[in-house]
Amino acid sequence: MDQVLAIPPSPAGGEAEALLRRLEWTVLKRLDGVLQGDHRTLMRGTGLDLADLREYQPSDDVRHIDWNVTARLGQPHVRQFMEDREMNAWFLLDLSPSVDFGSGQQTKRRVSREFVGVVARLLTRHGNRIGALLYGGRQQRVLPARGGRQQVLEMLHAMAEPEVPPAAGDTTRLHDMLAAALPMLQRRSTVFVVSDFISQPGWHQALGRLVLRHDVVAVRLLDPLELELPDLGLVTLRDAETGEQVLVDTHDSGFRRRFARIAAQREAELREALVLAGVDTLELSTDDDLVDALVRFVDLRRRRQRLHNGMPLPRHLSAA
Repeated sequence: MDQVLAIPPSPAGGEAEALLRRLEWTVLKRLDGVLQGDHRTLMRGTGLDLADLREYQPSDDVRHIDWNVTARLGQPHVRQFMEDREMNAWFLLDLSPSVDFGSGQQTKRRVSREFVGVVARLLTRHGNRIGALLYGGRQQRVLPARGGRQQVLEMLHAMAEPEVPPAAGDTTRLHDMLAAALPMLQRRSTVFVVSDFISQPGWHQALGRLVLRHDVVAVRLLDPLELELPDLGLVTLRDAETGEQVLVDTHDSGFRRRFARIAAQREAELREALVLAGVDTLELSTDDDLVDALVRFVDLRRRRQRLHNGMPLPRHLSAA
């Protein structure tokens, strides 16, 4: 089993400060204009105060059924709660070797850091606390949940530190990261699982167990070259997880078709696993605009929240 280490507070590096400052002046300012301060769409909670009752819908948590009202009215009804003003958010961060890949100007690790920086700062400036479990190499590290801008800097700094190299032939086991998070997250939280999900199989069961207690968002990192190979002639492909290298002829149209077919099959299996786990999914590509991706995701969360509450959708969402 991987070792889990707690990361003590330490002065965050200047590179993390520069990155966060850039994100605050560019991405966060754009998001403020688009979301109009509605950061709460990113987080859900049950709180303690009963707010309302409504009829049960198939996607509702059965633990919220009010059996007295159900027996009296003859139809299942669920309790709705006021959300806590302050909540915990956790980032489960896959920093395995495959996230260092990028076919363009950005790697998946850089996309991951920018996403974490934006969302973490968006949440902490509204009084929420954030923590992180960082998975990579042969150990896992924990950054306990705290609030404030300094906490965001600590997280970005930790994400930039080199990981312990994996053993020869070792591959990513996301199940280990998710299983380690289960006993660690005692309080109901919003959990962002940030990974490219290139892993040994079997992780979706542990992800599904997280969903039973927490609001879980899968943030899937990807690169266009992982889905389709262009005609580049003879190239050397290296498996980032195992280090194995192979020389391939991408000019061969048959090889490119086989690659695309295998990639499409993996895509279908991955999306099916995420659906089975019952999580909302945000896909972040290395060639995507972070603001556009976050706005699409927030629209999805708003739409599902309205469906859960039995409210009609706005026209621009109902057509999506």
